[in-house]
Amino acid sequence: MFKNLDPLLHSQLRLAVMSLLMNVEKADFVWIKEKTKATAGNLSVQIEKLSKAKYIKVQKKFKGKYPQTICSITETGKLAFEKYIEDLKQYINI
Repeated sequence: MFKNLDPLLHSQLRLAVMSLLMNVEKADFVWIKEKTKATAGNLSVQIEKLSKAKYIKVQKKFKGKYPQTICSITETGKLAFEKYIEDLKQYINI
């Protein structure tokens, strides 16, 4: 019997954000936006959802005069991502 895939990670953009953050210590919003080719508004909404679930940590600060948003994956996020991948492998019989 198949397990239910985490609906929070089953979104294409949220999964892309999590995939990027799994491979870096932290990432700037602009970098994530460039890598995912998402609009700023959509990306902001998805980052907020991941943050509320405690899958990522979001830090807002200033770089000179400009606001900067830095994201990093949490331990909860890493575990959820790894479980999602394992559950997905069951669907495709790997």
